[in-house]
Amino acid sequence: MDLQKNFVDSVHLFFKEKGKEWLDSLPELIKYCEEKWSLTVKDPYSLSINYVAPALKDDGTEVVVKICIPGEGFLDELEALRLFKDQGIVSLLDYDKKNGIFILEKLSPGHTLAELSDQAEACRYAARVMSNLIVPAPQETRLPTTKGREENLRRTYNQNPNGYGPFSKETLEKALNVFTYLNQTIEKYWLLHGDFHHYNILASGEEKWLAIDPKGLVGEIEYDLIQYMLNRLPDEGAYDVTKTRVDVFTEELNLNKERLILYGYCHTVLSTTWMVDDDGTYEGNFHQVEAIFEKLYESTFGKSILSGVSKEEL
Repeated sequence: MDLQKNFVDSVHLFFKEKGKEWLDSLPELIKYCEEKWSLTVKDPYSLSINYVAPALKDDGTEVVVKICIPGEGFLDELEALRLFKDQGIVSLLDYDKKNGIFILEKLSPGHTLAELSDQAEACRYAARVMSNLIVPAPQETRLPTTKGREENLRRTYNQNPNGYGPFSKETLEKALNVFTYLNQTIEKYWLLHGDFHHYNILASGEEKWLAIDPKGLVGEIEYDLIQYMLNRLPDEGAYDVTKTRVDVFTEELNLNKERLILYGYCHTVLSTTWMVDDDGTYEGNFHQVEAIFEKLYESTFGKSILSGVSKEEL
């Protein structure tokens, strides 16, 4: 079975030996889906770390088959899809918990928000989708919190005294201090998508957009928008685009601009560390946005990031 190279590389990076075994089992899992749900799986979409493909059921219904590595990530997404039900997100039709399989509604026309060239327009559409996803966090949930993301960064900092990937020890420490401050000063918790960006927002009818692929998280709305702001940045003018996005999201969703930018800084550092290979190499440009958020904070509030974070809170 021929698989997309980037897909194979990503699965190996994130799941190591378990990922290799799962890739080897994909042909059997696809056959299992076809038999269990009476459908034919077509060629896959552009893949990241899950196998996702359109499928046609015997009765003519179009659906999407999503095959994941079973485990915590699958269970979190399942819970998020249930909690977000009818709240601006793709519909879950069926699932198989043991094998990590979702059967999902097929959105039409189904192109992503990344296809819009007007950055401000795309951002406003994204804000509308996010407004439909604003749901208070349930009192009882298996979903992780942004405190867990902070601890992820803390482990990286503690295990790499000389820095990690493109970041120095000092930058990791600064991002960790900001993350700690933000988590300690949260006033209200919300159910979050956890991976909200252009490629996870699909067209579903004329000028209607829905979110897909929620990771499931609990925290502040401001944090949930950072992954969007890291994507689709131009080689030139990235600062201006980031500023526009911050302004649009702040105005459309009535958010705290200072916390939004602070989350931008610390999450940019965290998400970059996720992309560092075992040998310490890093391919990508997320780390460059860390400096953009820092500059944006200083120009907006007239002070450094660390002076905006109370030392007493750390």
